[in-house]
Amino acid sequence: MATRLQTVFSHIRGSDTIMKPHLTAASSYQAKPDDVVIVSALRTPIGKAKRGSFKDTLTDDLLAAVFKGVVDETKINPKDIGDICVGNVLDPKAALMARMAQFFSGIPEDVPLFTTNRQCSSGLVAFMNVAANIKSGVYDIGLAAGVESMSNNPMGADGFTPNPKMGECEKAQDLLIPMGVTSENVAERFGVSREDQDTFSYNSQLKAKHAAEKGLFNDEIVPVTTTILDKNGEESTITVNKDDGIRNTTMEGLKKLRPAFKPDGSTTAGNSSQVSDGAAAVLLMTRREAMKRGFPILGILRSFAVKGCPPDIMGIGPAVAIPLALEKAGLTVNDIDVYEINEAFASQALYCVRKLNIPVERVNPKGGAIALGHPLGCTGARQIATLLHELKRRGKRAHGVVSMCIGTGMGAAAVFEYPGSS
Repeated sequence: MATRLQTVFSHIRGSDTIMKPHLTAASSYQAKPDDVVIVSALRTPIGKAKRGSFKDTLTDDLLAAVFKGVVDETKINPKDIGDICVGNVLDPKAALMARMAQFFSGIPEDVPLFTTNRQCSSGLVAFMNVAANIKSGVYDIGLAAGVESMSNNPMGADGFTPNPKMGECEKAQDLLIPMGVTSENVAERFGVSREDQDTFSYNSQLKAKHAAEKGLFNDEIVPVTTTILDKNGEESTITVNKDDGIRNTTMEGLKKLRPAFKPDGSTTAGNSSQVSDGAAAVLLMTRREAMKRGFPILGILRSFAVKGCPPDIMGIGPAVAIPLALEKAGLTVNDIDVYEINEAFASQALYCVRKLNIPVERVNPKGGAIALGHPLGCTGARQIATLLHELKRRGKRAHGVVSMCIGTGMGAAAVFEYPGSS
């Protein structure tokens, strides 16, 4: 497996042309006026939590930057936005934070807003909440986003008191298993070796480094000007325009890292996603509305699925959600040009790729969360931006999938189409 992954990366690095799948049911899809389409999808750079570029930046300031970025890019009148939904996991006052960000970005008070939390899929679920309302005719234009500042709101179950009845229900007890241990469970149960996890992670870093060097993230990133404190408490102003997490990783360095969750385990800091800060926003509307306004279509929503799985191996979520989403879209695994599968841990991402027989060269061609970072509530919206800009870069009609595992045992997946350059 290691040799195959490295060979694949060499192919990607040497050429921007990725193998194109044969289209089956995809070819028969007919455009409809009420299709839900995306006209803008932008994100901030991703910062390392507690020690990166956004360690002193408030969550609402991150979110305001992408709200403003989308409005500025499209020149839409903010009053025309029917609703806003923001995915967030850790902020205890997410609704207040998101409404502040709305006002900071200049979107007026008469535009309503709400927040949602489905753990790591929150950004994608926020998108789907807006898409569903557009599809059902509640409004024609909506704004979806995801944001997380893991610097300001670290992970943890502070104040949580488990129900005493949990001892009587094994599945309920499994909900308290740390995420890193669920990664170990996947690796052990499905035979994902430490070497394969490290190789997958190494290639994620190499692909992200290559993409950053070639400027392949530029169109999806909104530069953020913010303040940061140095070790002496001195404040300075910086403009952040690139991701913090991309490293000069070596296989030798990855092999030296100790297991992070079990003394004899295989999950390390090097083959897990990074704790991060970031935001992303997506402007979506009906095709009819986009055509009326003359907006180029960045993507078309084709389907969405969410499905449960055992909580002790929650990382297999994409393997159960992707087939359902593909079935709803009338597509097969080989009809998809690019898969953006969140790399919560190399163990689970690699298992899902193997389980579904996905050609590895189609998975995270610009790297994933192991290299870029995983700001929980932001990730789903970030993946949409990364996917659609990559499909646009390729120029031809193409299809992509965004998917992730979800804490407590679920997976979510959405299928998108890029209509091709006109």
